Amino acid sequence: MKLSPIRLKYLTFITALLLVISGCQSGEQTSTAKTEKEATHGEPSQGGELSYALATSPDTLDPHTSRLAVSVRVLRTMYDSLVVQLPDNTIQPWLATEWTVSPDRKSYTFKLREDVKFHDGTPFNAEAAKYNFDRIMDPKTKATNAFALLQPYSSSEVTGEYTIKVDLGTPSEAFLSNLSQALLGIISPTAAEKSGDQFGQAPVGTGPFKFIKWEENADIQVEKNPDYNWAPVIVENKGQAYLDKITFKIIPEEATRIGSVQSGQVLASESIPPQNILSMKNDPNVQVLEVNTVGLPYTLFFNQRREPWNEEKARKAIQLAVDVDAIVKTLYLGTYERAWSPLTPGIFSYDKTLEKGLKPNLAKANKLLDELGYVKGSDGIREKDGKKLTLQYVDGSPNREKRNDIAVMVQQQLKKVGVKVEIELTNDIPTVIYTNADYDIHGNSQVNSDPDALRAIYQSLDPHSNLISLSGHTDKELTQLLEQGAVEQDLTKREEIYKKVQHHIIDHAIIIPIYIFPYTVAADKTVKGLTFDPLGYPLFNGVSIEK
Repeated sequence: MKLSPIRLKYLTFITALLLVISGCQSGEQTSTAKTEKEATHGEPSQGGELSYALATSPDTLDPHTSRLAVSVRVLRTMYDSLVVQLPDNTIQPWLATEWTVSPDRKSYTFKLREDVKFHDGTPFNAEAAKYNFDRIMDPKTKATNAFALLQPYSSSEVTGEYTIKVDLGTPSEAFLSNLSQALLGIISPTAAEKSGDQFGQAPVGTGPFKFIKWEENADIQVEKNPDYNWAPVIVENKGQAYLDKITFKIIPEEATRIGSVQSGQVLASESIPPQNILSMKNDPNVQVLEVNTVGLPYTLFFNQRREPWNEEKARKAIQLAVDVDAIVKTLYLGTYERAWSPLTPGIFSYDKTLEKGLKPNLAKANKLLDELGYVKGSDGIREKDGKKLTLQYVDGSPNREKRNDIAVMVQQQLKKVGVKVEIELTNDIPTVIYTNADYDIHGNSQVNSDPDALRAIYQSLDPHSNLISLSGHTDKELTQLLEQGAVEQDLTKREEIYKKVQHHIIDHAIIIPIYIFPYTVAADKTVKGLTFDPLGYPLFNGVSIEK
């Protein structure tokens, strides 16, 4: 079945909403096995409670409706996936034991584990898997990111108690990779039917921990699932967790969050501010864990629906006038690395040849703006046809990862070439950006497992559509490359396609990549065995507290 234009536009729109709290640190691979990041001595201790501070609150604990990366920190404790992706991008079994793919690559037949039960006692089987797929596709669910990840799903058929055949509308080389993500985690059909749209407040999965309670803006508690015995290969402990309980404390204030670890009020905390990393590393009672997350780096996107940013010369002038090195070094003190591509290191097809390519050039930026007819006025701001050259820079609030500070530095830098930057901070990014497209430039990032994620951001849309992508780009050549990359089976050819995509995006000044975000955790030295999945999310299966 061919995807209709409406369905394709809808997919593009909601996939763009996947841009969430995220960011990626460059490096060869993420930490997924025992390394220097876990210093376990002898047999892990049994029992105890881990307190883990989150920088922001999850939006929901329903994986199919969540839009926030912070939710995944908690979701992964309660939900398993059909497959797991390894650091080398290969796919291995999880709840599915094996699978076959049809010759046209539009059908996948999965054989499922026969020994798994949900936390409420409901058996996991093919009917449960089909329920999950159909629920994601049901408009009543209002799935967003999960809906996008499941595409191009068409239908599924239960062919045996533990066998399910999944049909796709078109071939997709990203499909298995997407199935590995927590937002496609498998939920209990019984619990979902019972709770309806309140399932996110009473979640039930098959994971190593079971939900206890959620006190809004305070904490989320989960407890050990004593029946768990089906962990994926990326964790060493395949059975029940060592911990009795995890309490995720929601502590937005940076100083409070870090101070809580140092004072022993919590045993671990995520997102260490750059200015605190060195002092935390020098604290004899604290360990600092850093992991490379994968996907799209923090990037400034031009809105090409608005003039003059539909002109490549105008975008190129801004790209040349922004000193990204100065921004990253000033704000992140050597703890973040600069981004050079629309993809991060660690994801399939990342093109290292783009590194060190973009450099500030104010003379060339001024020349391009001159050629467009913008002349500096007495106040130093350029004008054309009586209108000042103004760039509306929209960012979210609060100032996560110093993103508001980036806006201020860009404002100062662009003033040198006669561009006035008006900064707007909003608590309603979905409406301002994705509904109204009321911005000239906006920064965001995305955690993802496959370069096909680029398609939702950069694929051309019908200009008369009410639905939008983040960049508003309308380049047919780029769209064609993205469509080819989605279906190309030959890995070498697929890699070359995405390298062309990356160069095209940079060469045509569609974006300005800024930084690669390192996910950092400060933990008490008694915390052992904390590891991370290939996307950079924490895994708690093997965590213990040394007594």
